[in-house]
Amino acid sequence: MSHEEFPTERPAVVTCGLPYANGDLHIGHLRTYVGGDVYARALRKLGQETAFVSGSDMHGTPVAVNAEEAGVSPEEFALEWHETYEGTFPKFGVEFDNYGHTHDETNVELTTDIVRTLAENGHIYEKEIMVAYDPAEEQSLPDRYVEGTCPYCGEPARGDECDEGCGRHLEPGEIEDPRSTITGNPAEYREQTHKFFRVSAFQDYLAKFIDRLEGTPNARNQPREWIEGELRDWCITRDMDWGVDYPDEESDLVLYVWVDAPIEYVSSTKQYTDRVGADTFDWQEAWQDDGDIVHVIGRDIIQHHTVFWPAMLHGVDYTEPRAVMASGFITLNGKGFSTSRNRAVWADEYLDEGFHPDLLRYYLATNGGFQQDVDFSWERFRERVNNELVGTVGNFAYRSLLFAHREFGGTPDADLSPEVRERIEDAIDEFTAAVNDYSVRDVGEAAVSLAAFGNEYIQRHEPWHLVDEDPERAAQVLRDCVQIAKAVAVLFAPVAPGTCDRLWSQVGGEGSVHDVELDAALEPPAAEFDEPDELYEKIAEERVEELNEKLAERVAESEAAEAAEEAAESAEAPDLDPVSEERIGFEEFEELDMRVGEILEAEGIEGADKLARLVVDIGVEERQIVAGIKQLHDLDELPGTRVVVLANLEKAELFGVESNGMVLAAGEEADLLTTHGDAVPGERVR
Repeated sequence: MSHEEFPTERPAVVTCGLPYANGDLHIGHLRTYVGGDVYARALRKLGQETAFVSGSDMHGTPVAVNAEEAGVSPEEFALEWHETYEGTFPKFGVEFDNYGHTHDETNVELTTDIVRTLAENGHIYEKEIMVAYDPAEEQSLPDRYVEGTCPYCGEPARGDECDEGCGRHLEPGEIEDPRSTITGNPAEYREQTHKFFRVSAFQDYLAKFIDRLEGTPNARNQPREWIEGELRDWCITRDMDWGVDYPDEESDLVLYVWVDAPIEYVSSTKQYTDRVGADTFDWQEAWQDDGDIVHVIGRDIIQHHTVFWPAMLHGVDYTEPRAVMASGFITLNGKGFSTSRNRAVWADEYLDEGFHPDLLRYYLATNGGFQQDVDFSWERFRERVNNELVGTVGNFAYRSLLFAHREFGGTPDADLSPEVRERIEDAIDEFTAAVNDYSVRDVGEAAVSLAAFGNEYIQRHEPWHLVDEDPERAAQVLRDCVQIAKAVAVLFAPVAPGTCDRLWSQVGGEGSVHDVELDAALEPPAAEFDEPDELYEKIAEERVEELNEKLAERVAESEAAEAAEEAAESAEAPDLDPVSEERIGFEEFEELDMRVGEILEAEGIEGADKLARLVVDIGVEERQIVAGIKQLHDLDELPGTRVVVLANLEKAELFGVESNGMVLAAGEEADLLTTHGDAVPGERVR
């Protein structure tokens, strides 16, 4: 660890990635926001001064495109979704100290000031570049208005990101075979002047920064490929009407959304200070002096938070991020959620089913490591609720407090035993270590493990027998159990804030459990408290069957629509590229070393939707090759397949995996080129 352990004397800011203000939230989105809320609450339990902030991302082409389809202005469209999110997050216990948006006055002013400072410091310059243009509509095509092929891995990509392949950020003009999403027609490239941020000048700084950075391993390791390679400058302007104007009276460009979006973290913190006063929380101390900045994001935006954003902050002498926590994705039956296909469990849908938000918070926070993908199922949800929340936490709290209330009217008059004191102290240490390890799961596990110990403790000592046989011993055991219940309320509060506030009241705690720190776990419980009620209810198996039927019906509709689209596309005449008029000589062809190869191994690359790692025998040696065939072929059936390999292609690295050659395939479905006869691996293709 490169920094002083939490808690520190410095103010901390915990942020969550900004949701695009253009659609409903599903539980896949909530994983990041719940994780950020748990982490911010856990920091406060340590006594760390903490602000938890975020906001809606109002700008960019996704908002402009969807607003145009809805027939309203981008501002009206985005504000409606912003207000929806602002109302939805608290329903799941996600309580930001400030939730703003990128179009508000604070963020526009701060963005303008930061960009001006970057320009004054010599970090921004002008350059003529080629940008996509729709001649039919007579307009430029920024970002999501253009689609095509990634120049790095050959996968289908959006104008600003290879979202289905290697995950790279793409600059204007990079995408190959561009076509307009407005008309579907091929686009053409035209020269235009844009502003660039000199990211390349920060390469030495970023190399040291990434060594200092804390957080999840994926957020620390993934950016090294970009930082240690050819770090290219970043186009920070777009030719469109919706966004923050570039601060130059002669320019009619707006800033790229990824300039003003992260600045909202600072703006939102400033708004929090404006509301509560600098004595409560000083945004300048956090962002301009030496605060502890922790970003909680989805892994698809790691590059923005570990390359572009820290370079911008360094360029204006702001505080760099201390840590980046990047979550994995939530999948459904192994496939990603799809908002357009209605293939998701929606946030409102979950609440409409009558489930308490703490159940989902626990599932999202503790079901696997934060950076791992999690496959959602109602069966697994029911299993974890029934076994861990009901059977462990709820069962221990209810049976202990009920027995203590009936026999003693509250907490028995006895001292806390050394065994139980030590176990609670261990749980506090586990909680503290989890915060410093950036493990949301372990924050929750510290409390659940303590409750499991409590169940074992009460079962081992059987106070219901001791009441008659040894009343003093019974009082001692129940005194210990009430203390454990109080400690569970304190330690579990970041994960299950609603039910832990109830548990805190049940043990006679004053005020809210969220206002106390970890040392409250060992403070004596109240001498008297009322009869408790149960914290959690079991989910019946029949309930899961009902939920699965609803989900299966919706997924089936989604897959049927997808299959119908694919069938329609395949039925159409193929849109073939014209044959190139440029010819090559036979000698140039002879330089291509194409060989027959036999696939020995095939497996998907973790985190890449379409990429697979192949081991191919080309006769003289075995080669590792990365191919974009993960979703187009059954990988288990590929070993033994003879293919054609371009053997003298330069090596490349895709998603951190070296590729030494290329497997040849035809068309969008990656129809692998195979041999008709018995050519053996290593035979040259001529």
